[in-house]
Amino acid sequence: MGRTFVSLLAVAVWALVAAISSPAQADFKLAGPPKVAMIMYSPKDDKAWSEAFENARKKMEQDLGIKIALVENIPENATAVRPAVELLISKGVNIIIGTAFGYSDAFKELAEKYPDVAFVNGAGTTNGPNLESFYGRTYESQYLCGMAAGAASKTGKIGYVAPNPFGLVNWAINAFAMGAQQMNPKATVTVIYTGSWNDVVKERSAAVALADQGMDVLGQHGATTATQMVAQERGIYATGHHLDLSALTPKAMLCTSSWVWDRLLTPIIADIEKGTWKPNEYGFFASIKEGGTDISCCGPGVPADAVAKIQSERQAIIDGTKKVYAGPLKDRDGKERVPAGAVLSDADLWAMDWYVPGVVSQQ
Repeated sequence: MGRTFVSLLAVAVWALVAAISSPAQADFKLAGPPKVAMIMYSPKDDKAWSEAFENARKKMEQDLGIKIALVENIPENATAVRPAVELLISKGVNIIIGTAFGYSDAFKELAEKYPDVAFVNGAGTTNGPNLESFYGRTYESQYLCGMAAGAASKTGKIGYVAPNPFGLVNWAINAFAMGAQQMNPKATVTVIYTGSWNDVVKERSAAVALADQGMDVLGQHGATTATQMVAQERGIYATGHHLDLSALTPKAMLCTSSWVWDRLLTPIIADIEKGTWKPNEYGFFASIKEGGTDISCCGPGVPADAVAKIQSERQAIIDGTKKVYAGPLKDRDGKERVPAGAVLSDADLWAMDWYVPGVVSQQ
């Protein structure tokens, strides 16, 4: 999804604060039966962030037995968000699901103005007694997709198309590399940053450049299908981000780091209805177990024994016996980043500006 440099810094600041434990707020009590709406900053069929929320919306309707209204193309600014939300509230909507960082301030203002309405917001940075922002621990699913990449690669030379060198991107790159090295200790991951979160031309150019350098698997953190399409055209493999698009590139796709927001939001909506919802004062940073991301795996390029190892690691992450960023862990310059017996903190995850051994980058 689209982000600016300032936006990502703000997300990082939110996460640094979120890393500090805090007592839960009081239960929120919904006035009347639940009436839910979701608002998006882009079209619902963008093949990326918003479409993942649209898939979740449909699944939630089935699981909860309710209708969830949808409003698309609401820009990430208060002058657009405020009237759209207030119109929904005037029609009786009392649970608003936002899907954008840029809704954060407007949601905070609206939550204070309408204390009987529940607000939740994906990638948001603001929270309150009736407002909770949430995001996912994408490094977990990217680690597992990295395992698929390492298992499928014949050369050990893996490429990665990334938007910007921010913490939430770097943690995905590093986890992807560590996953690949679980299957092939000599694997390397060469990264090209496009400088954009959603630019099909730049992502395609980066993917072509990596393929030209002999990479036989391409990973990604971008929002377009360009990387997978280049892999399909070149007869190599790819992993995906946001949602499973293997139907578009069936020969190339190995694994996708997929948002599964319904797994997170369905119990939240149910708790709101029951009067047992306790918004976290600093937001919700969700794991695979909690419903942030998961994997769509595995494509035919992943050997059967590797699939079993990937699924075993996935279960270990869910059980809590596997921590992706557990020590001892050094960066590619030999500096200790996580000592033995420790796990990297959420604050350090969001501030990540370093790379593990085997990552080749422009930075």
